[in-house]
Amino acid sequence: MRRIDSIVELRGVIRAAKQSGKTVGFVPTMGYLHEGHLSLVDAARRDNDLVVVSIFVNPLQFGPNEDLDRYPRDLDRDSSLLEQRGCDVLFAPSVEEMYPRPMETMVEVTDLGRRLCGKTRLTHFRGVATVVSKLFHIVTPDRAYFGRKDGQQVAVIRRMVQDLNFPVEIVDVPTVREPDGLAMSSRNLYLTPEERPHATVLYRALQHAKERILAGERDGRTLANFVGEIVASEPMVKLDYAETVYLDDLKPADVLEGRVMIAVAAYVGKARLIDNLQLIIEGGTVREI
Repeated sequence: MRRIDSIVELRGVIRAAKQSGKTVGFVPTMGYLHEGHLSLVDAARRDNDLVVVSIFVNPLQFGPNEDLDRYPRDLDRDSSLLEQRGCDVLFAPSVEEMYPRPMETMVEVTDLGRRLCGKTRLTHFRGVATVVSKLFHIVTPDRAYFGRKDGQQVAVIRRMVQDLNFPVEIVDVPTVREPDGLAMSSRNLYLTPEERPHATVLYRALQHAKERILAGERDGRTLANFVGEIVASEPMVKLDYAETVYLDDLKPADVLEGRVMIAVAAYVGKARLIDNLQLIIEGGTVREI
């Protein structure tokens, strides 16, 4: 595996690969990798000739009081994990390499970026869209891979790619979970041993919601309130939101039909956790995506 921190050097590697007819799969991450990230690498490895993974803790997507300074970092550990999974190129630029001067140009996906997590993380998705746009221009991948756990992020990136005509296929990969159902996240590191069992309430609430949907419930507001009440009732857990939305535009799904997502976010101690359930509902048929 080749480790690169220069945009110019990476572009040279990509150019040579494409000139020889190779396809490029790309996995953008912020590092401190877990099995969820590595499942994206596995998918990229299956689909492409060259696999590029970026590790960059992007300051643009952190708000003033968020965890930029304490976000977990261990580049040597991550590098070893990626090499074991068959990554070809690790791109690990510095902040100065990615942002050599203050940004005057930003990418904002307006409506989608202001829903769900965007209601409280006001500049988050502008930062996400901007850095992913930059990375797409640098890497020029054929396919890019994102985790389904970050359902809103996937929707934002898909819309950006469509609106700005990026020649890249967005591939979303199923959420990877711990044995007790907790969605894998780098921020799970913040959970204390006492808090950790309570964090599974997000997954449990979503599973209870799925049971009600299978039983015939189709009222989106009722389902969202149901999920929110379960999460809020758990000790040590503070509900941020629970909503039912259409998967493609993230608008409220008052009636559950078509491609829908039940999304939930909550604080457990210092950790802000998100999870979701994505379904295709057609009449009496319910299929999890």
